[in-house]
Amino acid sequence: MSQMRLAYENLRDLILTLELAPGERLSERWLETRFEGSRTPIRAALVRLETEGLIQREGRGYIVAPIQLGEIEHVFAFRETVEIGAARLACESATPADIDVIDEMLDSCRSDTPREEWHRVGNEFHVELARLSGNPFFARSLDDIMTRLSRARWLEIWNQAARDRAWGEHRQILELMRARKPDQAAAAISAHIRGSCDRLLTSVSENRRGLRARGFSVVN
Repeated sequence: MSQMRLAYENLRDLILTLELAPGERLSERWLETRFEGSRTPIRAALVRLETEGLIQREGRGYIVAPIQLGEIEHVFAFRETVEIGAARLACESATPADIDVIDEMLDSCRSDTPREEWHRVGNEFHVELARLSGNPFFARSLDDIMTRLSRARWLEIWNQAARDRAWGEHRQILELMRARKPDQAAAAISAHIRGSCDRLLTSVSENRRGLRARGFSVVN
């Protein structure tokens, strides 16, 4: 693996899991030491993360991008439109075997499964549904959307009740797709996304003081 790819993936993981707090400054020298890379691949990794919206320039350096409540709302609105379209197409094109694969993916998460795996599978569920539409643009869009929401979604999945609710809604969507009911599947995924948005925004708002006390940057 190239130095740039290694630095990019490791730094991305630190940001998405909130080990690097929103608003935290990123020193190129620290990154060079942390990832044992030279300046050129480190800078290339930073540029790529900037295009993904995970970091942003501040002066001559970079900071981890703040969690912005307004952006979350806009991303969810876009996500709802994309996923409704993808779900309708998937009802027509997905085979029972395709749906079984996603069902097994959900089954892989149990009560003793680490939160990191719940988080990853929750993201992948939506991307894989988009792939079943047969339209690669839906899948690419969802991959970008779920990346942008990853940090905020850590707050949403923090407790078991929230994860169980999400998994129940996921299975309902899958069963409607298996039954080839596009209108009902679209309605279910719309309700799931709107509910997730409301819960996530409530979680961020309620935890704003605690997040800021830990050095996190949360803005409207």
